[in-house]
Amino acid sequence: MTIAEAQKAVDEWIKTYGVRYFSELTNMACLTEEVGELARVIARQYGEQSFKQGEKPNLGEEMADVLWVLICLANQTGTDLTEELKKSFEKKTKRDKDRHKNNKKLYKHQVSSSSSLPKREDV
Repeated sequence: MTIAEAQKAVDEWIKTYGVRYFSELTNMACLTEEVGELARVIARQYGEQSFKQGEKPNLGEEMADVLWVLICLANQTGTDLTEELKKSFEKKTKRDKDRHKNNKKLYKHQVSSSSSLPKREDV
């Protein structure tokens, strides 16, 4: 599914099942809540916290919830996320094309996607 397809699918779902979009302010609060839930899972899965009894590692589900609300906000504000992401790539490439390559801190600790993040005192 492309970003544009996702935006269309969310819009169709809202119109079919959701009656209408929540206000932008309500959705911003919902986005903040969902980001907090994602942070909780990351703190337990990759940080020092452990899962509470009954909690499950649902990282992908929480990421999808964040994306859902972000897409809602984009739809209701008329934001084309595909175009904005392209602009973001261009901006970051222009601004940071050499910045990260020249950052010695990034070479100090090689972190793979399956390893834990370096401890704060190591950074």
